[in-house]
Amino acid sequence: CYSFSEIASSLVLERSLNRVQLLGRVGQDPVMRQVEGKNPVTIFSLATNEMWRSGDSEEYQMGDVSQKTTWHRISVFRPGLRDVAYQYVKKGARIYVEGKVDYGEYMDKNNVRRQATTIIADNIIFLSDQTKEKV
Repeated sequence: CYSFSEIASSLVLERSLNRVQLLGRVGQDPVMRQVEGKNPVTIFSLATNEMWRSGDSEEYQMGDVSQKTTWHRISVFRPGLRDVAYQYVKKGARIYVEGKVDYGEYMDKNNVRRQATTIIADNIIFLSDQTKEKV
């Protein structure tokens, strides 16, 4: 039988992992917002695509190609990265994002509680030539 303090201390030392890796295209130019006058955040959307062939045949050439696009809300809080993302992330750019998934709630304009899923980015790698602008 374990005491409460033994369980609590083991939970504090326990490691866990919340890691997301996305490679996709930016859906719109980023916006910068502040929450309650503090904690500025750069926000943009990122599209990832899944493709597969449907049909009964095992042959690679047979069957129709289907595609599903998933949209991800990316939030950047880290000061240096937040400013770089706001300045250089552009609609249509192909980027790689690393971060963690965050599930939250907010109240909409009609005072209805809504669920929000956000990727909190801590690394962004630019992969397309669209970011090569004059600095």
